[in-house]
Amino acid sequence: MGRIWATAEDLGRNRARVLSLYRQILRGLNSPELRLGFAARLAKKAEARAMFWVGSDERSLHNIADLIDAAEYSLSFLRKGQLPPRHIN
Repeated sequence: MGRIWATAEDLGRNRARVLSLYRQILRGLNSPELRLGFAARLAKKAEARAMFWVGSDERSLHNIADLIDAAEYSLSFLRKGQLPPRHIN
């Protein structure tokens, strides 16, 4: 378990989870509970897309786990009808 870099098996195992989280976040941003205009909604979707696009090239197990944790954290806010905070102290 001392591996740092992801193997092809690790990447395949995480792929479905990451895609599911990505789709859930995009659907969450479409929620009418969020008071966002059209341009703001598109900007938030672009931020999510960029986060997952950069994460798609990631090969570190720790960074993949961080991406999944951040996505789940953001999704928890979206399910409540809130935007996640921009910066975490």
